[in-house]
Amino acid sequence: MAIEICVKAATGAPDVLGDCPFCQRTLLTLEEKKVPYKTHLINLDSKPEWFLEVNPDGKVPLIKFDDKWISDSDVIVGLIEEKYPEPALSTPPELATVGSKIFPKFVAFLKSKDANDGTEQALLDELKALDEHLKNKGPYVNGEAISAVDLSLAPKLYHLQVALGHFKKWTIPESLTCVHNYMKLLFSRESFEKTKPAKEEYMIAGWAPKVNNA
Repeated sequence: MAIEICVKAATGAPDVLGDCPFCQRTLLTLEEKKVPYKTHLINLDSKPEWFLEVNPDGKVPLIKFDDKWISDSDVIVGLIEEKYPEPALSTPPELATVGSKIFPKFVAFLKSKDANDGTEQALLDELKALDEHLKNKGPYVNGEAISAVDLSLAPKLYHLQVALGHFKKWTIPESLTCVHNYMKLLFSRESFEKTKPAKEEYMIAGWAPKVNNA
């Protein structure tokens, strides 16, 4: 029986998969483990009644396990790992936070209106740290096999690439070759192709209000 999962619909296209990196992380986990699932696309601008009844917070992703709806991608991914242990995706605890500061630093830089406020350098520092880790340990964070930490980073790096390219004409420096190779590796996986936002413009529409109102 397929698992039910609620994920974000695209901004301005409620019938199309949206651009939430936390939803994609959950879908990636299900895809990598070959767990069948049924998707409910939730228009976050006009949330359906039934969704708010089972989930008053109104947040996605939301997944149904044993007739119980559960939110929070960290909790959901942990439960999927528990219920479907093969193939194992758990990351050793000492590596679980690798790259974890990249997303907040990217958001700060994206919203920044001041070129000298240090947000670009803060992001570069985090990307350099990831590059250094991958140089010693790669191609994935935990070596040869993909794990949960990669599935969390993949959508965030994709958002970084698309949003900073569009709004700031900014790209990750070519010198960070391990990060570039890592992104190519992640984005070319079948699971990523199947779960990424349908079009880049949906991601741009999703980020536009945050950039314009910063």
